[in-house]
Parts: sequence; structure tokens; C-alpha cells
Amino acid sequence: MNKKQFQNDLLEWYDHNQRILPWRDNKNPYYIWISEIMLQQTKVQTVIPYFERFIQTLPTIESLANAKEHELLKLWEGLGYYNRVRNLQLAAKEVVEKYNGVLPDDKDELETLKGIGPYTSGAIASIAFNKKYSAVDGNVLRVFSRLLEIRGDIKEPKTKKKIKEFVETLLPNRVGDFNQGLMEIGATVCLPNGQPHCALCPFNTYCKAYLNQTTKEIPEKRSKKKRPIKSKTVLVIKYKNKYAIEKRSNQGLLASMYQFPMIDGHLLLEDVEKLGLGTIENIQDLGISNHKFTHLEWNMRGYLVVLQKDYTSYQYETAQSIEENYTVPSAFKAYKKLIKDDLK
Repeated sequence: MNKKQFQNDLLEWYDHNQRILPWRDNKNPYYIWISEIMLQQTKVQTVIPYFERFIQTLPTIESLANAKEHELLKLWEGLGYYNRVRNLQLAAKEVVEKYNGVLPDDKDELETLKGIGPYTSGAIASIAFNKKYSAVDGNVLRVFSRLLEIRGDIKEPKTKKKIKEFVETLLPNRVGDFNQGLMEIGATVCLPNGQPHCALCPFNTYCKAYLNQTTKEIPEKRSKKKRPIKSKTVLVIKYKNKYAIEKRSNQGLLASMYQFPMIDGHLLLEDVEKLGLGTIENIQDLGISNHKFTHLEWNMRGYLVVLQKDYTSYQYETAQSIEENYTVPSAFKAYKKLIKDDLK
């Protein structure tokens, strides 16, 4: 593969095919940083409205550093991985204290900030500051595994290292556009699961996997470990047009967030009646809802319980108050949808 040809092919393709995205309007390092964190394991079209709302509310690093936690979590609600936004704020506070509110342009310094690893530091340094660093994410790994017809799991450290070192030999002067171009090719052309649009790819005259018809086989994937499944019962308790919520522990999964009352195991309707919630007017079985986390899965059976008299110590809020003031994670979206009907 000719280095100069590859650079020219990629940059010419990117100049004509790049998507218009709000964080590409300028080279604002803060915008690039926020977008890169949001885009981790999340599709671009999902991220766009979150990014625009986040930047409108917290337009500077200083405003992020000074934001209240409930405001921060509410802005992030639905994106998941809430530790990421907490780490963003910790890093923003350090940038304000140590760098006068200006993100450093050095990759090593960026990596001292909470939540910024080798990929994110490379992306910020190259895109915002045009520093010659690679930014190798899953999309880029897939592109080069096919381009070079690399066998083996691209998530293995030795395979990642091999590809990263090769990419670093190709970096041109327009390094930010080069890195974004590679990500764009992976996101829109060199798609996963054996479905690439090879006819649209600028590398198809020298991509080894395409020439050897192995794009469906590469990259190779290791078999995923099965997530443990935990059974839960979720109670949507309604009393005087308000709903019961409770705050989760400040440690562990979904720390310090709000949820509808939840009990381990699947309860039958008659079991719910025996919980002593109060004088029950009506119970409705809401069926089963599933939510997959990175390391486990919740299998939830839900019930809508309407009370005439309340014996619980739960906090009760209106549907509007929950929507505006409390961060209820997307694990409970099936039940949030139910109470949103009150807002119509």
C-alpha cells in the first residue's frame, strides 16, 4: 500500500463525504472533548440532540466544572454510563484549577485528566490542535483489519498495538481530518457484521479483504460471555396523582440516581398485594421489560399500583417534577413512558 496514495484517497473522500455534525463546526477543544465522550458506544444520531442540549446549557469548561450534579445527570439522562459525565466534571474542575480553564494540547497531559484515555487524548490533540497523534477506535481497527487482512480478535492488545503502530506511520499534515476520515469510513462505509459498502470505499483497489473476498470474515470476533440475568420487580406506585420514587445508593451501579421502587426477584400479583403498600384501588400487570448493562442484564416485571391510602415512606413526585428534576436511567424507560402519559 502506497502511503501517499492512501493519505490522498482518504482526505479527498473525507472532503466530499464528511457528515455535517455540530462539533465539527469549529475546532473548539471543549466541543470535541464532550462529543468524544458521548460517542463512546453510542451512535452519532443519538448523540446529536444530547450534545446540542449539553453545550447550550454548559457552554464552557468553567460552567461544566460548576454545574450541580442533578443538572449534570439530567443532561446525560438516557445516554447511560453515568460515570462518564461525573468524570467529565472532575476533569473540568482540574482544567480550571490547573490550566486556567483551557484544555492542554499535549496528549500526555490530557491523559492525566479523569476519563481521558489514549484514544480520546489522541482525538482531542489531533482534531482540535492538529498534533500528530493517531486516534484508533473500534471503527479504525475494523477498517485496518480488513485493509491489511489481519486475522485475530481486533480487541486483543497485541492486534490493537500492531494496527496503531501502522496508522502512526501514515499520519499526514492534516492529521485531524485524517483521523476523522478514518472514523467516518468505519462508521458509514466499512460497516461491522460483514456488511461493508465496498463499492463506495476509496480503498477498494488495494483492500486485501475486499480483493480476497474475506470482508464477511474479518474482523474475527471472539465469542461473548453471557451476562448474568437478575430478576427484578418494579413498582410504579401512584397516589394522589403522584408517583413513588427512591434514590439509589451512592455507590455501585447507577449510583445516586432515582428509580421506581424495585424489589429483587419476580413477584406475582398476589405477592404485591401483600406488601402492605396501602389501601389498593387497582393493580395492573405491566409485563416484562429487559435492560442490558455491560456486565449484567435485568429482567424486570412491572406493576402499576394505584393507592387510595398510602402506608409507605417513599418520596412522591408528580410526573412533571420527575421529568424535570430527577434523573431516572434508561433501564426504567418502559415505566417512564407510562408516567409521561400524564403529561399529555
